[in-house]
Amino acid sequence: MACPVNNTVELNPTLLPLEWLLGTWECDEPGEGSFPTIKPFRYTETLHFSHVGQPVINFMFNAFHAESKKPLHRECGFVRMQPGTNRVAFIIAQNSGLVEIEEGELTGQQLSLQSLQLARTSFAKEPYVKQICRVFQLRSDGKLEQTVSMATDNQPLMQHLRITYRRSS
Repeated sequence: MACPVNNTVELNPTLLPLEWLLGTWECDEPGEGSFPTIKPFRYTETLHFSHVGQPVINFMFNAFHAESKKPLHRECGFVRMQPGTNRVAFIIAQNSGLVEIEEGELTGQQLSLQSLQLARTSFAKEPYVKQICRVFQLRSDGKLEQTVSMATDNQPLMQHLRITYRRSS
């Protein structure tokens, strides 16, 4: 289900520095995922960033296995920006039972975030995720690149995902 951009309501002025994120983004080529405790994989993903005029951006990310098309991962939540600063927060719920608060800074059209708080269901799969760092970069060719690094109970922080998207709406 898409989260369409609301063209009838003005974007809250607090969010103007993040306007470049709005819309639907689809990967051109499959992204690559790896981590020492899993088999490397390729995936496709669609991102939806929308708003309803409040000082918050709504988002939904849907990832699928590149070959089998099997659903892999979903994330949804909100993006907030501290008024008058370049400080940004992502509030994220994942279908794996993990909930995150990531905060960071916007520099031009690059958003660098790191987890401040992680919570999980009592029956979450081990090893537990202990840290997440995420970078969104709007490249000069108009494509959006995302990298995600992760640390768990038994692995240090390292790159887990890398993917590039093109705007589809």
